[in-house]
Amino acid sequence: MPRLVLIRHGQSAWNLENRFTGWWDVDVTEKGAEEARAAGALMKARGLDFDLCFTSVQKRAIKTLHLALDEMDRLWLPVEKDWRLNERHYGGLTGLNKAETAARHGDEQVHIWRRSFDVPPPPMEPESPYDLSGDRRYAGIRVPRSESLKDTIARVLPYWEGRIAPALHDGKRVLISAHGNSLRALVKHLSGIPDDEITGLEIPTGQPIVYELDDALGERERYYLKDR
Repeated sequence: MPRLVLIRHGQSAWNLENRFTGWWDVDVTEKGAEEARAAGALMKARGLDFDLCFTSVQKRAIKTLHLALDEMDRLWLPVEKDWRLNERHYGGLTGLNKAETAARHGDEQVHIWRRSFDVPPPPMEPESPYDLSGDRRYAGIRVPRSESLKDTIARVLPYWEGRIAPALHDGKRVLISAHGNSLRALVKHLSGIPDDEITGLEIPTGQPIVYELDDALGERERYYLKDR
């Protein structure tokens, strides 16, 4: 039966500072690096192995993957990086402290921006210092000005269907290192979680989630590796 493992990147610098991060490329903290190494050690201890890895083009996810693979003595595994596994784009909220934003706009409005399924945050202004439309990684790509979870799902699932699902159907053991919202998109799809419930799903940093899948890539079992 196909097996898939998902891991959210270790704690990032802006996780620690309680800032909206989105597509901005921040590094993991030392704690985040420790989480990544611990995840790799746990996967090795539990006998997990992989044939192919996928990640975003953001440093925190890439570094988490590499640190975990290093612990497993698997740095040689092939890795495919794609922007469609990036975190949700937080638009005009990027870089702002979450508590200060709530004080300015109200808890209810910020809750809607953060947890609504289909309401995006305000768009990023073109003159924003966090505008990545000229970044070389995104050449030829229309960088979003803002994204809801629904928007994020709309870019993640075609990549799943086009690249990741075929690898699983071919018998490959797959590890994905990504972000809270791009992983929510996959969990929603694999586990059939309704729109009004998926926004409340918390995915902790650095904790491998194991999916045991059926031949149609539906969920047979899902669990955190630390619980086994």
